[in-house]
Amino acid sequence: MTQTNQTTQTVTAHPIDPARLDAVRRAGEDGWGNAFTPFAATGGGEPLRCCLRFAQAGEQIALISFAPFEQVSPWREVGPVYVHADHCEGYAEPWLPGELRRGPGVLRTYRADGSMNYEHNTLVGDEDLEPVLDRLLAEPDVATVHVRTVLPQCFLYTVTR
Repeated sequence: MTQTNQTTQTVTAHPIDPARLDAVRRAGEDGWGNAFTPFAATGGGEPLRCCLRFAQAGEQIALISFAPFEQVSPWREVGPVYVHADHCEGYAEPWLPGELRRGPGVLRTYRADGSMNYEHNTLVGDEDLEPVLDRLLAEPDVATVHVRTVLPQCFLYTVTR
């Protein structure tokens, strides 16, 4: 199991790729027919998938449709995500994001071929996700985990070893 010291963490969080988001911003739409329309964040809990933190009141953000998987797949789901309206460098820390590292949440597990591994999908309460993610990624048939919100089950970020 991963120790609490951040230098020994064995799981890595991945936000939405900044290049994918820049392409959406340039196009002015998200690829599913939704206009890229910036607005001021309320600061009421909009989780930003570009930098893996909550938006602060007044920040310019946008709500777009996004699919974590780029390849065609039965598990390719499109759903709503908040992102910064302007270019964001993303999240490049070697540990889980502080503001989005606790549940409640749904942890969806996927095999190396991109197929969902239903056996290991996990519902977590208000707890630190790292020990659960560490356990799931230790399974030989789990390559990736998608962290999602619990009620709407919106995508937050991907975790790998």
